[in-house]
Amino acid sequence: MMIEAFFDEATSNVSYVVADPQTKTCAIIDPVLDFEPCNATITSMSAQRIVDFVQARQFSVSWLLETHVHADHLSASAWLQERLGGKIAIGAQVTQVQEIFGNLFNAGIEFKRDGSQFDRLLQDGDTLAIGDLDVRVMHTPGHTPACVTYLIGDAAFIGDTLFMPDYGTARCDFPGGDARALYRSIQRIFALPGSTRLFLNHDYLPSGRSDYRWETTVEAQRQGNVQLNAQTAEADFVARRNARDRQLAKPRLLLPSIQVNMRGGRLPPPENNGKRYLKLPITIS
Repeated sequence: MMIEAFFDEATSNVSYVVADPQTKTCAIIDPVLDFEPCNATITSMSAQRIVDFVQARQFSVSWLLETHVHADHLSASAWLQERLGGKIAIGAQVTQVQEIFGNLFNAGIEFKRDGSQFDRLLQDGDTLAIGDLDVRVMHTPGHTPACVTYLIGDAAFIGDTLFMPDYGTARCDFPGGDARALYRSIQRIFALPGSTRLFLNHDYLPSGRSDYRWETTVEAQRQGNVQLNAQTAEADFVARRNARDRQLAKPRLLLPSIQVNMRGGRLPPPENNGKRYLKLPITIS
């Protein structure tokens, strides 16, 4: 198995290409489109790096895998699918996310809340193939209802569920998030062999560290995660996680990201003037 990471510093997001070199088949996990909210401009520099990598090695893309509906960047899965092929997959509970945010953004009846924007909806225990590599899906909700982990050989791609041990765990305050569910999902990850490599979606450079990191192990997390390790009781974690989440600012790209990502990386349909719009729900207090 070949694993190549692509770090996007603007969003602190890490995307991955996972390949079977024997069959020259690969999957792309959590790719990023570049979005500038000040002038509502979408560009593809980050995603183009993945295109260049895949084409230079003459890989065939079988899957575009999303670990969840991201709230901090626009997904490039649909953009990449147009150029490289492959099927877009996400956890089946994406329908819950679509229901919540479809209503929030008043998306209308033209926005289906059945997950049909994705090529495959994944259940806990489902399997996929990347050439001769087997992929097992593990439902790991908490950060969002639809979060999944992809287990491939000795590697697990865990989305936002955990960060590096010196930073902690995902937040749980988005609609559908649940700190107790996150605790139990992390226990499932902790039950994997200690040498299992964990590949993360983000790194935010905690105080005292100057280099970005996105790979750790189950054992390192069990022993040293500052928010949830092998000694942490569920009730203590839930109380601390909820208290911390109440103090966190919302992600800068939360509203535009969700509107695109709940559609599988596609923009809302054009309106009668031919232009596409992202909505901004207003709260008056």
